[in-house]
Amino acid sequence: MTLSKADHSFGAFYDKNSTILILGSFPSVKSREQGFYYGHPSNRFWKVIAFIFQRKEPVTIEEKQALLRTCHIALYDVIDSCMIAGSADSSITDVKLTDLSPILSTSSIGERIFVNGKTAYNLYMKYQYPIYHITPTCLPSTSAANARWRLDDLIRDWRIITGSDVKWL
Repeated sequence: MTLSKADHSFGAFYDKNSTILILGSFPSVKSREQGFYYGHPSNRFWKVIAFIFQRKEPVTIEEKQALLRTCHIALYDVIDSCMIAGSADSSITDVKLTDLSPILSTSSIGERIFVNGKTAYNLYMKYQYPIYHITPTCLPSTSAANARWRLDDLIRDWRIITGSDVKWL
């Protein structure tokens, strides 16, 4: 695998009404090409969010942004730039962090931080936790690479972000 320098080519998505922050590790190649989060068609993020909030699954970036606003979700990643081989989180080195302080200081997130997968969790705990001292809730990755988690399993575990114990399935 050949490592190359990659930068987070789009910023955080949030507004003052955001109450939930979901962090990934670093955008995939497809997401960087599209200029928005979870751009690979096999990533189940948008299916999961739409289902647990009982909304239509978004297709365009504008629809995705509208869904996030409606659900008061902020999205960002732990890493701003790094050396990486393609989209392989396991290859990440030479990490430069994202700055979460603008999101945390201008929104209503408080301590409602969730991470999308164990890699994002481990990176957050190593690099971001010493700064912000907020322990995130680790959710199973929505990536297709996490094939052992079926969509129903993801939905079951991800519904915690709604703050409700309602069982949708």
